[in-house]
Amino acid sequence: MNKEWWKEAIIYQVYPRSYQDSNGDGVGDLPGITERLEYIARLGVDIVWISPFFKSPMRDFGYDVADYCDVDPLFGTLADFDVMIAKAHSLGLKIMIDQVMSHTSEDHPWFKESRSSRDNPKADWYVWADPLPDGNPPNNWLSVFGGSSWQWDSRRKQYYMHNFLVSQPDLNFHHPEVQQAHLDALRFWLERGVDGVRMDACNFHFHDRSLKSNPPALVRDTSTVSDVNPYGMQAHIHDKTQPENVAFLVKLRKLLDEYGAIAIGEVGADDSLAVMAEYTEGGDKLHLAYSFNLLTAVHTAAHIRKQVEDFGARVIDGWGSWSVGNHDVARVVTRWEGQSNPAAFARLVLAMQLSLRGTPCLYQGDELAFSEADVPYELIQDPYGKTFWPEFKGRDGCRTPIAWTQDDNGGFTKGTPWLPVAPEHIAIAASTQEEDRDSPLNFARRMIAWRKTMPQLTRGDIVFFDVPEPVLALQRSLEGERSVIAVFNLGAQPVEVSLPQAAGAEKLAQPGLPGEVVDGQVKLPGYGAWFGYAK
Repeated sequence: MNKEWWKEAIIYQVYPRSYQDSNGDGVGDLPGITERLEYIARLGVDIVWISPFFKSPMRDFGYDVADYCDVDPLFGTLADFDVMIAKAHSLGLKIMIDQVMSHTSEDHPWFKESRSSRDNPKADWYVWADPLPDGNPPNNWLSVFGGSSWQWDSRRKQYYMHNFLVSQPDLNFHHPEVQQAHLDALRFWLERGVDGVRMDACNFHFHDRSLKSNPPALVRDTSTVSDVNPYGMQAHIHDKTQPENVAFLVKLRKLLDEYGAIAIGEVGADDSLAVMAEYTEGGDKLHLAYSFNLLTAVHTAAHIRKQVEDFGARVIDGWGSWSVGNHDVARVVTRWEGQSNPAAFARLVLAMQLSLRGTPCLYQGDELAFSEADVPYELIQDPYGKTFWPEFKGRDGCRTPIAWTQDDNGGFTKGTPWLPVAPEHIAIAASTQEEDRDSPLNFARRMIAWRKTMPQLTRGDIVFFDVPEPVLALQRSLEGERSVIAVFNLGAQPVEVSLPQAAGAEKLAQPGLPGEVVDGQVKLPGYGAWFGYAK
């Protein structure tokens, strides 16, 4: 196998609560994922990233871990996991698990012991601090989910830090035993055959031990957090992204290398590209990283071009991953305003995503052109959404269960689903799309298969051409191969742009996106695209 196979791979994210319920309790589970692995394999993807399924009180739906080495009964058992990974491997799929290291649940035994006194063996495993003389928290740090990132604890008569929910206390990574405990837990899963890890909030591990307050942000962050959230008003230079994290990632990489496993890091930072460069350079830390740069509402051709070009300029020997959808943001069809023709828009976005330099990461349901579901307030589950409703409705709209069939509850469950299955998703269920050759699902299968035959798109260099909005035009070049030109119309209306580099180019027999070139004029219908070999 190619030593850097992950550079040519495609990742597919499964949110287990919403993929397939096997026992009728309304919540997806590991046996349900096992049941659907053939579907995933038919897509042609290589890696299945599964969001957390560890023991948890589920206050943040698995991202608040209470036991890193066991499966929550809601999702099944360790035996179910073993069956799932064995079947995945038999289908040629690799399994990537989600590691949430920066914090635990308050129900974790580590935290229960830590909060019991100031002198127990785990007293310093979490970030504790005395109050200021007036009783206030030690500094101005804020939680991503709203309010102060400090919570008073009456047992220790101290504050503990939480970057997210109050029930998610932050671990003290300055303590070497904390680092080792995480490495031991990861080894547990690597021994069970796991092929990779997605590092949740990977730049949140360390904090500034002097507890300096953050200064105001020079430019308010409204891309990684909602504009109604004051978190974006600070420059987060002391509460996360500390230099000590680099040494920990080196330790992590050494462990992964023992098993030939990979790691992708989620980076949410004021300067995410700088952090991605630092965390992936040198080949001794993370294999690849992604940010929220394409998970925003901004989707102009200029924005997309700038993200890719800036990444290429600043991340010299590292590798990135491009994601336009995941469990934390509104679905791309809605977020990027493709509702006028969701099927055509989904095809166009997928083709563009698979043409960028980096490892694509797809989110479940995007291959079906699912739009953001409208979940009424009384059914909202996400605590983030409850805090900032109604200006920000949380993340439930992208987490609703997959509609597999047009039966009740979309074939997801025989019980009452934990979130409602969107009626508009049932109308375009996976079973319905199976029968339509031109459906987004079947296009995704063809597009992914075609990309595998084009080494220029998996390993080639990338340059962009100057064309007006809403068109994105690029060229992928690889030594020994003919250069490929790709042109995408991100708008709903037909466009015609002059691109001299396309004059005389040979049109590629790609999977079926409409578009043509006549004498260097690229003519594209709404959400159309054109691929050709450069002359």
